Formats: sequence, structure tokens, C-alpha cells
Amino acid sequence: MDVASLAEGLQALPLSTLLAAATAVVLLAAVVMRVLSNNFPGKAPPVEEGIPFIGGLIKFSNGPLPLMCEMYKKHGEVFTIPLLHKRMTFLVGPHVSPHFFNATDDKMSQTEVYNFNVPTFGRGVVYDVDQRVRSEQFRFVADALRTTKLRTYVPAFKQEAEAYFSKWGDEGVVDLMQAFSDLIILTASRTLLGREIRETMFKEVADLYHDLDDGMRPISVIFPYLPTEFHRRRDAAREALRAIFQKVIKGRRESGVKEDDMLQVLIDSRYRNVYGGRATNDSEIAGLLTAILFAGQHTSSVTSSWTGYRMLSNRKWFEAAQEEQRRVMRQHGDTLDMDVLNSMDVLHRNIQEALRMEPPLVMLMRYSKEPFSVTTSEGKTYVVPKNHIVACSPTFSHRLPHVFKEPEQYQPDRFAPPREEDKPIPFSYLGFGGGRHGCMGQNFAYLQIKTIWSVLLRNFDFEMLDPVPEADYTSMVIMPKPCRVRYIRKKLAA
Repeated sequence: MDVASLAEGLQALPLSTLLAAATAVVLLAAVVMRVLSNNFPGKAPPVEEGIPFIGGLIKFSNGPLPLMCEMYKKHGEVFTIPLLHKRMTFLVGPHVSPHFFNATDDKMSQTEVYNFNVPTFGRGVVYDVDQRVRSEQFRFVADALRTTKLRTYVPAFKQEAEAYFSKWGDEGVVDLMQAFSDLIILTASRTLLGREIRETMFKEVADLYHDLDDGMRPISVIFPYLPTEFHRRRDAAREALRAIFQKVIKGRRESGVKEDDMLQVLIDSRYRNVYGGRATNDSEIAGLLTAILFAGQHTSSVTSSWTGYRMLSNRKWFEAAQEEQRRVMRQHGDTLDMDVLNSMDVLHRNIQEALRMEPPLVMLMRYSKEPFSVTTSEGKTYVVPKNHIVACSPTFSHRLPHVFKEPEQYQPDRFAPPREEDKPIPFSYLGFGGGRHGCMGQNFAYLQIKTIWSVLLRNFDFEMLDPVPEADYTSMVIMPKPCRVRYIRKKLAA
């Protein structure tokens, strides 16, 4: 058949048939190109998708940890998963992670991967502003977490912990995760949000925070503005919290009274290199307070819980922490201040090891603004392309046996001399992230958790009634599933 005859035959076909055929050809070509690009990545990391366009999303939807386990066995420390029209490259372990943690925001950006937080924190702060503004806003927060400020927060931690646990009976059964969630929002209210919130509006703020928190679902990462009921409650809670915070800010400004809390630091802050050097406005302060509360609440309560579950299921480490409290009490009596807390090396390493085994975030993400190369522990070099979502996993990396010996075993002394397994290779330990965007609240969290557990160790004994709980990897922050612990009120003798 010649070309003219073929053309005549095509013209005779109905338009709908021609459109369907053309669509099929385009789709077939796209599938062929996709398969070819996946199977011949060149210098890029190995790619695995399965069913073109949707196979990677199906794998990812079953959970990032099973996906990483499967891909690591097949491809090692670097691999790419297509997610519809995007591509996510995983960097597993410290050998391939330095650029991820050390690169500047113009090379490895946070904005594109974390802007799903905007409807939670509100406009004008954090991921709704450009990198220059965000850096200054993070500086405000860092100023509130300096050593001189942290010293003033410790008495509030102690006051809230002692008041909360004084309401426990002589014995009973609790779920540590629930107890710590309740307590830590109390300490956060007093030290971060302000005395006014803690003393007069705590119940209202706590209820609104629950709705805000409930509005952060896995689907929210992909479709943050989906018109669901939990997103509607999230938006209403965000605006109600903003109104409460702005009322407190206005009252604080008008009174002229200065308080020792993060709210005061934010009120007194001024931009340096943007916005003409103006002071923070009330809307920005309210948004930053919301972001800070959201960032710290889960991570501290989760880490406090895992520390307890791990210590109690490895009794010798619980007893070592008790013995450390006896030593500290012989030296300092009932005093719990920053210097005393910083001397608690045993408790510190218990927290550190709990964080190694159960870090709150299963993945950290960036967006590659330009190509970069990585070299694996076996000497294989790959070039990660521009416009990839790039992910590191503290959870998976912390379980690598060539980094941490017997990684499934709870061994807090792995961080003590002479072992110090986190030291030989940078970014081996990611309990609080690392590099340019390491957690600013790390020291705040350690002091808070140490204070809580010091009060508990001095006043109670505990017994696990259930095995160590499984981690709930379906949630945004990796929480322990419910677990019963029996407590007995028992003063620790120095």
C-alpha cells in the first residue's frame, strides 16, 4: 500500500477512531521512552518502577521503609523511584549523604518538598517565604534557644513535670506516649507560647492544636488543600490559634512587661537583611509560634516514650540511670538545673540510643537545584540529576551494620568512649538531623526529656506489662503503638 492509499484510508475513518489511535500511539511512545530511560540511566542512579508511571507510587504508598529495604538489597546505597511525573532519589547511609546535609539552599532546597506545611503554619512564615526570609526567621528561633535562654526554661520543665506526676496515684497503669503528649504540651505552653497561654488559655489552645495536628495526614503531603473535613478543621484551628496568639502579643506589647520565653524573643526580634530591617509583626510571630509548637510537640513526646520503653525492656540501663540519679542527688540534692542535667551522661546516652533506634522522622527531604555526584562505600559514583526529590532516612541509616554494630540491639554505651560509633563517619547519627538544617531545638529537647525522666526516676519504679511496642510507620511522625506500663510511687534513696 502506497502513502496516498494509506492517507485515503485514514481519512475514511471516523474522527473518534483517529483520535483514539493517536492517543494510543502517544501513550505507547511515552511508555517506551519511560522504560528505556529507567533501564538505561547512564551515570544517574539505578531506577526501578515496575508498571510505568504508577509502579513507583504503588511501591511508595505501601510505606517508605519496605521500599527502602527492597531497593537497598537490589541496588545498594543510591537508587531512584519514579513517582508519577516526579523522581525521588534515596541516599542511604553516611557515605552518600554529605552533599544532602552540607549543600546550601540554592543547591539543595527545602521549599519545594516541605511547602505542604503552609496551610498548617500559615502564610508569611517558614516555607511560605523565600530562603533569605526563612533564614532570618530561623535566626529568631535560634536566639530563643541559646544557652542563656535555655537555663531559664529548666525550672519550668521541672515545675510542670512535678505538678503533672503529683496527680498520679501510688500505683497504676499508663501509656507513656499519652502521658508525655499531655505533659510536653504543658511545658511547651509555658516556655514557648508564654505564661499567659499556660495560665489562662491552655485548654483552648490544646484543643485547637489537636485539630491542627489531626489535619496533617499522609495525603496532606501530596494534596495539602484537598477539601476534606480534617483539612477544614485544620484551617479553622490555625486561624483560631493565630487570633489567640495575636491577642496575647498585643497585651504583652501594651503592658511593657518582659518575660523569659520564646514569645518575648520573637516580639523583640528584627529582620537584618530583608523587609528594610523592620520588627516582626504579630501575624509572623503567631505563625512562628504555631510552627515551633508543631515541630517540638511530637518529637519530644515520642522520644521521651521510646526512651522509657527501651530502658525498661533493657533493665540494666534503667538501673544504670537510677544509679546516676543517686549520684547526682548525693552531690546536688533535689536541684535540677541546666548544669546538673548536662552531667547526666547515662541518661543522655539512653535518650541518644532510643533516638537511633526510633527517630521521629522516617525521611528527610530536599530538592536538587543542580546535578551532584555521590560515591558509595564501595566506590561506585552516581550523578543525581537536577529536579529530583532527594531523601535520606535516619530510620534506615541507623540500622546499617557497617555503621552501628549489632544495630538491632539497644546499647547506649555505643556512644561512650572508646566505642563512639557515631564519630568515625560524619552523618552516621541523625537523631536530630544534621548539617545546615540540623534541629535547632536539640539542646532544648535533651534538657526537657532529661528533666522529665529525672523526676520520674526519683519518684517511681516501673514495669513493662507489654512487649516493646511496634512503631507506627503509617503516621507522619513515627510514634509507638499503645503499650501498658505499671508505675509504683517509690522515692529513690540517694
